Amino acid sequence: MFAFAATPAAAAPGEPGLAPPHSAGSSEPAAQQPSVTGVFQNYNWQIYGGYSFFRFYVVPNPSVVENMNGLDLGIVYYFRGSWIGVDGDFVGEYGSLFGFSSRLALGMGGGRFRWSAPRGLELWAHGMAGGAHFTPQTVYGSQSAFAYEVGGGVDVGAHHRRLAYRLEADMVGTRFFTTYQYSPRVSVGVVYKF
Repeated sequence: MFAFAATPAAAAPGEPGLAPPHSAGSSEPAAQQPSVTGVFQNYNWQIYGGYSFFRFYVVPNPSVVENMNGLDLGIVYYFRGSWIGVDGDFVGEYGSLFGFSSRLALGMGGGRFRWSAPRGLELWAHGMAGGAHFTPQTVYGSQSAFAYEVGGGVDVGAHHRRLAYRLEADMVGTRFFTTYQYSPRVSVGVVYKF
């Protein structure tokens, strides 16, 4: 009732009476195997340490400006070496506002996206949210505030494949003294990948 078409079965190599598809006597040239000229290895983890310059702007009074210097420490985990990851950052800054020594600490987390560019460059962008703490205490409000940061940077490959040099630029938003601050931040440092 049903008819089945017979198909030739694949022969095992060396089976008598059957020649392999591209034997020495075949007129067709053998297909060339693709060659790999280079491999860019993506590591799952990155840790970062570097110098941070922070320009503290008080809005709507842009005349209140403070230049701060400090340390930037960060860690990133990329899911299975992919292009999306989880980012954590801690920044400590020191400066002087209204003639008084002041300190600002930022702790934030969020998402990061990266793109592996030619010549060992890695471009990335991130968005994070968290908290900020400002000292000394003022009469204008709390020392703690919500903070967020958006920006990106580039990692330049170093002489060692696990090391890179980073240049980062961000905009940091906070709310101290019952007003808003939109402050640019620049950081340079070293990344270790593992």
